[in-house]
Amino acid sequence: MYLEIVTPEAVVFGAEVEAVKVPGVEGEFQMLNHHAPIVSLLTKGEVQINLASESQQDLKKLSKDFRSETGAANVLYYPIKGGVLEMKDNKAIVLAD
Repeated sequence: MYLEIVTPEAVVFGAEVEAVKVPGVEGEFQMLNHHAPIVSLLTKGEVQINLASESQQDLKKLSKDFRSETGAANVLYYPIKGGVLEMKDNKAIVLAD
């Protein structure tokens, strides 16, 4: 699936991913390829991004706000204060604060 993270300042992320986990208002949830369409409010937390293998080469272009854990090169975390998520036609868009 394609994931895009948009802030008021810029589009901070856009790439093919295997999965994305977000902090929903009713709790954390994960989406995989071809997830059913959904719109959800997001709360403060981290967006966990499991990169597709072809997306890992573009990591140097990411802002300093992204973090990864040692030993998990294909997993990124991006902190948000809240926002909205829309998943439709195998594309997830996070409008983040």
